[in-house]
Order: sequence, then structure tokens, then C-alpha cells
Amino acid sequence: MAPQPPKRLLRLLHDALAETPPGRCVWVALSGGLDSSLLLMLAAEACQDSGQVLRALHVNHGLQAAAADFETHCQQLCQRLGVPLTVERVAIESRGEGVEGAARRARYAAFAQHVKPGDALWLGQHQDDQAETLLLAALRGSGIRGLAGMPYQREWQGITLVRPWLSISRQTLADTAHAMALTWCEDPTNRDIEFDRNRLRHEVLPMLTQRWPGAVRSLAKSAGLAGEADTLLASYAAEELAVLTLGTGCLDASALAALPLPRQRLLVRTLCQQLRLPTPPQARLASLLGQLTAAQDAQVLVEWPGAQARVWRRRLYLMTPLAALPDWQAPWNGEPGVSTPLGPLQLRLECDAYLAESFMLRWRQGGEVLVLPGRGRRDLKRLLQERALPPWERERLIVVMAGERCLGVLQPPAYVLWQAEGATFHREG
Repeated sequence: MAPQPPKRLLRLLHDALAETPPGRCVWVALSGGLDSSLLLMLAAEACQDSGQVLRALHVNHGLQAAAADFETHCQQLCQRLGVPLTVERVAIESRGEGVEGAARRARYAAFAQHVKPGDALWLGQHQDDQAETLLLAALRGSGIRGLAGMPYQREWQGITLVRPWLSISRQTLADTAHAMALTWCEDPTNRDIEFDRNRLRHEVLPMLTQRWPGAVRSLAKSAGLAGEADTLLASYAAEELAVLTLGTGCLDASALAALPLPRQRLLVRTLCQQLRLPTPPQARLASLLGQLTAAQDAQVLVEWPGAQARVWRRRLYLMTPLAALPDWQAPWNGEPGVSTPLGPLQLRLECDAYLAESFMLRWRQGGEVLVLPGRGRRDLKRLLQERALPPWERERLIVVMAGERCLGVLQPPAYVLWQAEGATFHREG
């Protein structure tokens, strides 16, 4: 096969640049391997033609002896191209996701640290990577979102992640790199078939390609079609969620339970994605959906890593896990800025002279009574029931005490649920 001239590759980079707003920086995630080294070289040419600012980011995982050589190569390549380089050295801490997963998490943390929101980050993944990703997802039993593989473009924490060469084969990139006499570093772990992706790359895909020469292209095409279907389903789900939504992260559990199970699963997963929460594993999701019609005052709690779901009074709540509250109370002079376990309190207290004792902030303990303007004495417990505040939110309320008198009930940083007669809370900042 004759080496592919870089015109097609450059055209794809210019297409990506056309979608980058003026004044925004383009970053290349530079590992030092063939794909990212070639991407940086041609990105430098494309950005020079368009006047776009280009930077490179290298993440040194420190997982192998060759890590220093990769970093040195990236420095030399960027110096030769006149591209500013940022190097981030990370320590890999596995949290049960394996070395590859931990390295990916550390890499993305570095992206978030250095790439400003609004900028674009170009990644060097190609068609063969997409085929491998689809196979790995299928072997894990993933649904349509997993089978969609890697999107060409997506927004992540305000950064636009772009894979300009997702339609280009690994062989095309290698032929181009050789034709341009490009140098790069070979990762010695890429030959280790103990890693699932390497086993697919070196053993499974060659066998598939021998029998079906267009296997890689067809697998990548299937991933693209799955991505289209996933986007379409997400659009339909968003429309249906708008009808079921009762508040941020809150759905009508009874209406949801009346739908077929596949739609229930789709809607819960879509809402998690909208809230940027991890989607629940299959067993956890089945447990949650089976409890949507729990008794009115039952307190259903289903948890999975990074998220939790609660069902109460026919409502489904999806949220980040609530941390356990410490045993806490603190004196307060009525001025804003006092620290609480839920964040700084941005409220100022003014009160009648007969109430102006030293103030104390503490958690609701039960038995508190407020004297409300125009309503007289009211038990806080009854007030909370009237407002239908969920039980887990009631536990995270702060009461303001002046001796034995309750002057107010607060939700940090600056929300006042009730204030007693003679006491006025003003929001600051």
C-alpha cells in the first residue's frame, strides 16, 4: 500500500479547527507514541495555517522505566515544532479499577487541571482503537452506550474532547509517519497480551481481519451507528424526563413505575447522565426499579459507586452520596462566613435586643420550637412535615439557638427555611 499523503489527515484537522471558536486554545494529548506524535506534527501545521493557538500536554504516569524516555521525546518534539508543552507527573492509585483504569482516571484529572474550559483537547485515537473499544464493550456485556465506543466529539467538564482521526486506520497513520520520517517512542507494554486490549490487538483482530479484511472498518462503523442510536434514544428520553421531572434530580416514581421496564431503565440512566452521575450497574438498577412503588413513608436507599438513589413519598431522587455528618456545634456572632460542615454560612442575623444573647449553631436534634410571626409557637417537626422535606434533608438542617430559644432553621450556604419572631436573616454575597 502506497503511503497516504497527509492531505486527508490535514483536512480532518482543518475540519476540527473549523468547529473551534476563535480565541480558544487547541491542546494535543501527547503520549509520545506514533499516533499522538503524528497528530501534534500535523496539528502544528494546521494551526499555523489558521492562526490557532496550539499547546501540548504530556502525562507521565511513571509506570515503567521508559516513562522518562517518553517525556524526553515529547519535550524534544515540542521544542522542534515550537509548541509549548505542559508535563504533568502523576502517581497512580488503583481504586479497584485496575492499572489501566487508574491511569485513565489520573490522565483525565490532568486534563481537567491544565486545559481551560472552552478549549479543545485533541486525542489521537483512530479506527482500530474504536474497533477494539467496541469488542471490549461487547465482551463486558455493555449496552448500546458502551457499544457506541468513543464519540468523535463530546463535552467534558467544559472542555471539548475531539478525536479528529477516528475514521483513519492505524496502518494509514503508520504509513504516513514513516513517509514523513517521524520519530516516536514505542511503549514496551503494548506487546503485553495480559492486557485485554493488547490481546485483542495482537491476536483477535488479526484473525478477524484474515477472514474478513474489512473487519476493523466494519466494527468501527457499527460503533458509529450505535452512537447515533444512543444519541436518538437520549433525545427521546430527555423529552419524557421533562414530563416526569418534579425538581432537580427528582422524578415522579409512580408515573415512572407505570412504564415498561426498558423505558424505566433508559430514563434512569439518562437522568444520571444529565446529572453527571455514574449510571447504576444492572443489579442495582433492577433493585431500585423494583422499589419504586414502596409504601408512602418507606425510605428506600440504593447505592452504587459515586451515586445513590432514594424513593420517598412516590418520588425518586438521584444524587451524589451524602457524607456522614460529624458531631458538631459552633458559637456564632451573627456575621456571615462562619464555617459549617456543609460550607460557609453566608447569612447575617439581626434580632431584637431581648434575643441578642450569644448564638449557637448546631444540627436539628428534635423537640425544637419556633415562635413564628403571626403564627405563634410551632414545633419544628410539624413544620418539616408540612413542607414535606425529605428525611435525609431534615438531618442536614442547622438551627440557630439563643440559649433555649430557636431563632431560625437554615440550609447552608444561605437558605432560610424559617425565622423566629424578632429575628431576621439577611443573605450576604
